[in-house]
Amino acid sequence: MTPRDSLIALTIIVVWGVNFMAIKWGVAEVPPLLLTALRYVIAAVPAIFFVKRPQVSLGILIAYGLAIGVGQFGLLFSAIHLGMPAGLASLVLQLQSFFTIGLAVAFLGERPKGAQLAGALVALIGIGVIAVEKFEGAGLWPLVMTIFAALGWAISNIVTKKAGKIDMLGFVVWSALVPILPLYLLSLVIEGPGAVSYAASHLTWLGIGSLLFVGWISTDFGYGAWSMLLGRYPASTVAPFTLLVPIVGLSTGWLVLGEKLSALDLVGSLLVFAGLLLNVFGPRFMSRRTAEA
Repeated sequence: MTPRDSLIALTIIVVWGVNFMAIKWGVAEVPPLLLTALRYVIAAVPAIFFVKRPQVSLGILIAYGLAIGVGQFGLLFSAIHLGMPAGLASLVLQLQSFFTIGLAVAFLGERPKGAQLAGALVALIGIGVIAVEKFEGAGLWPLVMTIFAALGWAISNIVTKKAGKIDMLGFVVWSALVPILPLYLLSLVIEGPGAVSYAASHLTWLGIGSLLFVGWISTDFGYGAWSMLLGRYPASTVAPFTLLVPIVGLSTGWLVLGEKLSALDLVGSLLVFAGLLLNVFGPRFMSRRTAEA
């Protein structure tokens, strides 16, 4: 990878890591489901007037939009609103890689590597450690919601695989239209008809900046630039960069938001990260050892 493209990849990772802090600021001023709907309004407009509709069926577009918009971000925003630390959320959300492996086995007939299964087991133990103390407090449901948000992300990955080789920026922008109405209706039912007036009366420049960041910078720029890199280089070259996202997320949560990890949170986080490392680098290490043998 060229130095320029490496810098682009690192910029995306920083954006995606800081995104969790922006979400934390946003849900402090706007109810989470309404904020998620507004995020997709921002992501779609005005980009939709300049980006062509991807050559993909309407069913695929709707499935992706619901999985990532309602399933992933609707749950993630709600979890952070209910108290899930932004930094810890950035790590737990990476469980999507293991959910993706499981769904690929079930629906695409893929066979996971032994190292990937070992990584999933280590990460699962880590989540169990994190959950131990949360069973006694109010932190369990936000953790569960974040885990299901990771499942929503994994489902969107499988839908993307079904879509084949497409313009990912167009896919992201046009699919952003899908979750707006469902999220608004959910907000109306769960957060009440007063959510809009509440947001209008409480929204500050920090909230507006957070909303623009998660809509334009994190979504349109992040996914657009990421798809460009995936088009230039093998996925095995680009994908490991995502391991830096929880590092950025945990760092900004600690330095800016003042979030602190308990001893159990720290141990569990290290186990989850170790599982992610094993998942990404284990198969290549084993293949190299086999080839040398």
